[in-house]
Amino acid sequence: MSDLIDLYYWPTPNGWKITIMLEELSVPYRVNLVDLVKGEQFEPAFLKLSPNNRIPALIDPRGPNEEPISVFESGAILQYLGRKFGCFYPREERKRVEVDQWLFWQVGGLGPMAGQAHHFRQYAPIPIDYAIERYTREVERLYGVLERRLRNRGYLAGDYSVADIACIAWIVPHEKQGQHLGSFPHLKMWFDTVMARPAVIRGMAVGREQREKNDFAAISGVRGHHSP
Repeated sequence: MSDLIDLYYWPTPNGWKITIMLEELSVPYRVNLVDLVKGEQFEPAFLKLSPNNRIPALIDPRGPNEEPISVFESGAILQYLGRKFGCFYPREERKRVEVDQWLFWQVGGLGPMAGQAHHFRQYAPIPIDYAIERYTREVERLYGVLERRLRNRGYLAGDYSVADIACIAWIVPHEKQGQHLGSFPHLKMWFDTVMARPAVIRGMAVGREQREKNDFAAISGVRGHHSP
């Protein structure tokens, strides 16, 4: 059995979270691309790994007690990897709770709202002004939350952590969300700092060529089921 972690992935914000984390950890892993335009996330084999038909999913052949473990949902994967390798996820409970708050804030708020903004601004077959305005304004509000949080600190929860990794992935496509980082100077400073990390650069590059091909196909009128 290979010792490599198998990552089931497509280069979207939720996928980037895990490639960034694995690159930060310097852990060897194998990328299994799940082509969302082709609908590969709906294949039965992937459904066994991810019951909600969403990327990412991960198989660690050396899980607890040296037995394989399968994990789906990006937030759960970040927590699992942080616990296993003891990096970017504090062991001390008070510090861990602070990280968890911002991780769950991203999973439950920033990600879904930004995803809706992406959909109605970029992919909806019929423009709906109410939906565009509603989700664009909500994302702007959430950016404001980050701006206030980062006013007097370098990272979201003390040291650089899975909270920053989770959030940065969803700030990358800020223009598609109708946002301008120049309006959020502290957020922009944090964004520039995190995006300059070598592991973040490497993680963001995984699968880029395939995504660019799919973006071209989408522009040409070939659209699939997108799963951020």
